[in-house]
Amino acid sequence: MKAYMFTDQGPAIRETPKMPPKQAQVLVKVAASALNRVDLVMAQGAPHGSRGGVGTVLGSEWAGEIVEVGPGVEGFSVGDRVMGSSGSAFAEYVCAHVANVLPIPDPNMHYETAACFPIALRTMHDAIVTIGQLQPGQKVLIQGASSGVGLLGMQIAKVMGAKMVIGSSTDPGRRARLSEFGADKAIDSGDLGWPDQVLEFTQGQGVDLVVDQVSGLLVNGNMRAAKVKGRVINVGRLGGQRAEFNADLHALRQITYVGLTFRTRTLEETGAINQAMMRDLWPAFGAGKLVLPIDSTFPFAEVDQALGRMQRNQHFGKIVLRH
Repeated sequence: MKAYMFTDQGPAIRETPKMPPKQAQVLVKVAASALNRVDLVMAQGAPHGSRGGVGTVLGSEWAGEIVEVGPGVEGFSVGDRVMGSSGSAFAEYVCAHVANVLPIPDPNMHYETAACFPIALRTMHDAIVTIGQLQPGQKVLIQGASSGVGLLGMQIAKVMGAKMVIGSSTDPGRRARLSEFGADKAIDSGDLGWPDQVLEFTQGQGVDLVVDQVSGLLVNGNMRAAKVKGRVINVGRLGGQRAEFNADLHALRQITYVGLTFRTRTLEETGAINQAMMRDLWPAFGAGKLVLPIDSTFPFAEVDQALGRMQRNQHFGKIVLRH
C-alpha cells in the first residue's frame, strides 16, 4: 500500500506492506485523514511518544471503513464506518486497536468531516469534564481557542452546561470568529492585560477552569485568571515547554494544576476515555451540534502541500487529506 513515511531523505510517499490486524485490532481502508500539529513535528523526524524516526508512517487521525477484524474484537464488524486517532493515518490502510476506534454516528456524515473529530473529542472531553470537573453554571477559558481542538472545546463546554466560555487567539481574524463556535468573550493572549480582561468579564472572580493549549508565557496569567480553588489543565505547549512558574501565586489561589497527554496513557485508559466521551457527547455529535470548519481539502498525493499550509499557520479549522 502507499503510505506517507519518514525516510532517510525526509518524508515521502512510499510503498509499504499492508499489515493484518492483530489481537483487538481492526484494519481500516482510510477514506480521509486530518492534519494535526504533531504531524509537522514528526515530519521533521522528531519522535512523539514511542513513535517517530525513519520508517514511521505519519499521521494521527483518520476515518474510513473496516475491511478486516482481528481476534478478540467486539462491537465492530467488516463494513462499519469508523473514525479514530492512532498512528499511521497517512496511508491507504491503517491497523488500529479498538480502544482508538469510534463509530461514525451519522450515516450521512462524510468521511472528510468525521476525520476531523477523534483527537479533539477525546482530548477536550477529558480536559473539560473528566479532569477539569466542569459543573453546570461554571466559567471556562480556552487558551488557543482558534485551533480545531480549541474550537471544539468551546462547544463541548457549552454542551456540558458552562455559563460563560472565553476563548483566546492572537490573530484578529480568527479571534473575531470564535463566537461562531461558542465563545461568549474573546481575548488576545498576546496583550499583556488579558488576565485583567478575564477578571473583568467574571466580576473579579476569575474562571473556574482554564484549558491551556499554549503554556509558555501564559502559565502565570492562567493562574491569575482562574478563581481561588480553580483548575488549570495543561493540554498543549504551543507557546513553549518551559516558563517561569510563580509558586506563590499557585499557592495563593489554591490552583489545581494538572497535565494531560495521551503519550503515557495505556490502551485501557484511552478506551475508557473514549467511552466516557461517547456517553456525554454522542447525542449532540450525532445531531450535528458539534461542528468543526474544514479549512481546506487536499488529495493524498499532495500531502506535502497540506503540511505546508499548516506550517504557514494561515488556516482556520481542519486541513484534510482525501484518500
